Amino acid sequence: MALLHRAELRPSKLELLVPWLPGRSWFAGEAGAEVTRVAAYRFDDPAGEVGVETLLVRAGDGPVLQVPLTYRGAPLAGADDFFVGLVEHSVLGRRWVYDACGDPVYPPLLAAAVLADAGQAEEYFEVDGKREMRPASMTLTGSRTGRPVPTGPASAGAVSAGAVSTGSVSAGPGDGGVTVVRVGDVELAVVRRPVPAEVPGSGGLTGTWSGQDEPVLLAYAR
Repeated sequence: MALLHRAELRPSKLELLVPWLPGRSWFAGEAGAEVTRVAAYRFDDPAGEVGVETLLVRAGDGPVLQVPLTYRGAPLAGADDFFVGLVEHSVLGRRWVYDACGDPVYPPLLAAAVLADAGQAEEYFEVDGKREMRPASMTLTGSRTGRPVPTGPASAGAVSAGAVSTGSVSAGPGDGGVTVVRVGDVELAVVRRPVPAEVPGSGGLTGTWSGQDEPVLLAYAR
């Protein structure tokens, strides 16, 4: 489960993405345009230290973009290439925001969702000592491949250029860019411009949200 805080962020997550997104090779949309939220989902860091959230957004009138992010209370060593920016959280203080594909906490959580249908974290607020659940903004469906799922954080190499690569999906499903991450012997493709597509037999993660009834492919095993 993911504990949320009723807090103010400066800049907001979406404001942080306005200058960052156009520099990505998979970006599509109007550079500098307002970034709007379409939907989102979270994974739960077992250690409870890192926030792991994937935003589905649009830049102006562009297509839906998938942006996995991690939120940390201190800089992540070796992850400068994946640094998105700093935000001031009114409850938690300064937070370092990273492209989750370069954060070792993220790949094992994604692998569990893709290969074992582990799903998304339930989100809640603490209100007067009681849990107040927040409805999910989208539905996730993973595969049950029976393939072993790596546990624990990925190795430090997960934040090196050699373990994270970006390219097109001309050889795979969908028509958007992908970022490939690895954990153990598992290689996963994160679809950056997700569209409806067939789930590969090797396993995949799809999502739907209000106004998008046909499942889109979010990630798949390669």
